[in-house]
Amino acid sequence: MEQLSAIRSHGGTQGVYSHASRETGTAMTFSVFVPDHAEGVKLPVLWFLSGLTCTHANVTEKGEYRAACAEAGIIFVAPDTSPRGDDVPDDDGYDFGKGAGFYVDATEKPWSANFRMRSYIENELPELIAVEFPADMNRQGITGHSMGGHGALTIALRNSGRFRSVSAFAPIVSPLNCPWGDKALTGYIGADRADWREYDACALIEDGARLPEFLVDQGEADNFLAEQLKTTLLIEACKQAGIPATIRLQPGYDHSYYFISSFMAEHVRWHGERLNA
Repeated sequence: MEQLSAIRSHGGTQGVYSHASRETGTAMTFSVFVPDHAEGVKLPVLWFLSGLTCTHANVTEKGEYRAACAEAGIIFVAPDTSPRGDDVPDDDGYDFGKGAGFYVDATEKPWSANFRMRSYIENELPELIAVEFPADMNRQGITGHSMGGHGALTIALRNSGRFRSVSAFAPIVSPLNCPWGDKALTGYIGADRADWREYDACALIEDGARLPEFLVDQGEADNFLAEQLKTTLLIEACKQAGIPATIRLQPGYDHSYYFISSFMAEHVRWHGERLNA
């Protein structure tokens, strides 16, 4: 692992790092904020998965999480959204290829060689974080935005008991039922929609996956809400499954980091209550 930068902020250190990934076959960049702590103390970890077109830098620069993380004593990890590099296949659209890994392990060529973001986030990067940082991997939370909210919910639903806390900002709740999901999962996974269900939060819930609770904030003025995000599908799936989810529609808020940063500290505190219990 190579440290690319380290900056003092809010009683902690904001770092950016790079390493050679066995899963993607590329260099992967991620950011980590570590609050000040006593020597030998291990801190809980909150993962943030970013959305379409983003890198680690979007939330790192605009997420406004550091003060809340320092107060709660939480390490904040922000990975990239896809493999990068001149040899990595890409697409002309913003919603497929680089910057749009959808947190899946691709099975279709040419994507299958590098686009293994599920295994990278679920397995490889946590192994690195556990070794290189003062992280208590028995106390993990996960959150994310849009495509990253989809990633956070599906990863948590597939890995029962791994995360003590789960939240999302404006998540894509059902790739089976939206244009973004149709394009991405057809391209990465293939045309058999049965294979998509493990990458769809609503389908996972319908198929029996459960979380004890989770928190979702969604802006009512989000221009992607009706066609792509479809929050009502998640509300109905949780109702049918008896999951006590807190799903809040926030009047006037859009899909941007103005929205995310408005509620980020509240989400961090919510995670902190569960990670520090």
